[in-house]
Formats: sequence, structure tokens, C-alpha cells
Amino acid sequence: MELVETNSAAETEALGARIAERLQAGDVVLLSGELGTGKTTLVRGACRALGVPGPVTSPTFTIGQQYAGGRLPVSHLDLYRLQSLEGEDPALLEDYLRPEGVAFVEWPAAGSGRLDRPALEVRLAHEGEERRRIELDW
Repeated sequence: MELVETNSAAETEALGARIAERLQAGDVVLLSGELGTGKTTLVRGACRALGVPGPVTSPTFTIGQQYAGGRLPVSHLDLYRLQSLEGEDPALLEDYLRPEGVAFVEWPAAGSGRLDRPALEVRLAHEGEERRRIELDW
């Protein structure tokens, strides 16, 4: 496990870019942390490094977004509004967890049992103002 501290949104984005360098097709990255800890900021940095053009925003109200145009297709899911996937359509995640792309999943606890063997687990925590404590478990 690697522990990183960032002191600004720009540093959190830069960490996302570093993470993107190691990602390969089929990889899934799980992101956990309280609201406002920088999960989407980290994903934005990874998307930029993967060559995704245009805005990268939180998919909280749409469950997921997909981005093309970069080195790999990127799926960005946010399962915050779901308690679990038990009552959901089994195909809900299939469109996002594709072998030719990478997927970032915020609030992954709801997907327990359907998000097997992630390439990386990221845990973010507030450490004051703009500071974040980020654990990376490859």
C-alpha cells in the first residue's frame, strides 16, 4: 500500500495522472471516501492523462458516464445513491465495466460482489482545508 498526501486539487489531479500511467484495458479502480474528498478530482486527472477531451464531472445523478477519445475508453460510475445492486438490473454495470477500457467506481460498497478484483483501491480522507490523505492499494 502507498500513502500519499496532497495539498490542493491540482495535486490530487496530478496523482490521478500518475495512476493513469499504470492502467491497462480491463482495469477497475475503486474510490472510497467521504463527500468532497476529491474522488472526482482524482478521476479528472486520470482522464486528462489518458487523453480524454472535454469536461469530466461527477455522475452522481446519472450513475455513470463514459468518455472516449483517449488512449483507453473510460467509464466513471458513482454508486452513491444505491444501497446495493441487489434489486437492480444485472446488466446495469455491463455497459461500464468493459474489457477494452478502464472504469473508475466511486462509492463501490453498493457494488459489493459485482466488482471483483480491482486493479486499484483508493481511499481518500480529509486532512484539513485542501489537504487529503490518499491510500493506494494496488
